[in-house]
Amino acid sequence: MFHHEPPRATAIHHEEPMSRENSRIRISTLDEPGVTLEEMIRDVKAGLSREPKDLSTSPKYLYDAEGSRIFEEITETPEYYQTDAEFSILRQRSEEIVSRTGCRTLVELGSGSSSKTRALLDALLESGGPARYAPLDVSESALEESGEQLASRYPDLDIQGYVGDFDKSLRSLLKSAENGSGGRLVVLLGGTIGNFSPESRRGFLRTLRESMGEGDHLLIGVDLVKPRETLERAYDDAAGATARFNKNLLSVLNHNLEANFDPELFAHRAAYDEPHQRVEMWLDSLEDQEVKLPALGMDVRFEKGEGLRTEISAKFTRESAAGMFEDTAFHMLDLYTDPDELFGLTLAAPKG
Repeated sequence: MFHHEPPRATAIHHEEPMSRENSRIRISTLDEPGVTLEEMIRDVKAGLSREPKDLSTSPKYLYDAEGSRIFEEITETPEYYQTDAEFSILRQRSEEIVSRTGCRTLVELGSGSSSKTRALLDALLESGGPARYAPLDVSESALEESGEQLASRYPDLDIQGYVGDFDKSLRSLLKSAENGSGGRLVVLLGGTIGNFSPESRRGFLRTLRESMGEGDHLLIGVDLVKPRETLERAYDDAAGATARFNKNLLSVLNHNLEANFDPELFAHRAAYDEPHQRVEMWLDSLEDQEVKLPALGMDVRFEKGEGLRTEISAKFTRESAAGMFEDTAFHMLDLYTDPDELFGLTLAAPKG
């Protein structure tokens, strides 16, 4: 799963682009957030037509309101190590990162509550001079709530929030959040980068590179390769929160596509694919069955034991993280890790 700082609840949107501000923060809409019904139909139809059946290229559908709520439960399970590990890195390294990059603007992708970002904001403001925070999130209410809290804590911080998502808004975000004095630090915390397919990851980073200039830097969270048992436990906790999170995807499809998936006829499975260095989440059919999806104009057969892949989560080594950046015209400057080397924050700069 996104397992770190997921997008806010995914919904079929019907909103018009807008711009607004109040006395404490400014919020602008870059692109219509969320997904359209047509997009969902296209993605799900393509995924269910693959062999094996595969919806992992669209993990955003895991995060409706209920999925996002269950995710918060997952972060409280003893098997979930990522948040504490990332917090420890930020507490120890934020001052160094701000000093090293010389940034004056912090641009955060998928900001959510901005809770982990505060260590970086503390360091940014303590370094002196004007400071700006430009968070991007699909939820205007999340931006407003976190922005108000940050404005109270940091009265000298210039906060400009943007409503949008990764797929549509990267170029317009970085154009809007142009740096004044000093460079920009573009931040993607959590292990979200691991949920992209290799092709999508390259496309995402190349789009960032095209929109970044001299003096800009990139800080991206990466989950690190570790023993199979530790990884699989993190995606299949004893309390069953991750299983409920995974099965909730079927309820999302039922609600939006008039499908008749029975979540009780599928079993959650998490498996570490060592050759590809990634954890895969699956839903395995417990019996032969046929699922009707009227909105797609198709019925889908599942044989007993047949799996539907719902998500991938790539794990990185220092070498594979550096290679990810080298392939997309970045140079990795450092990989900061927690003492147990469970998680990492990669710092990179554009080449040239």
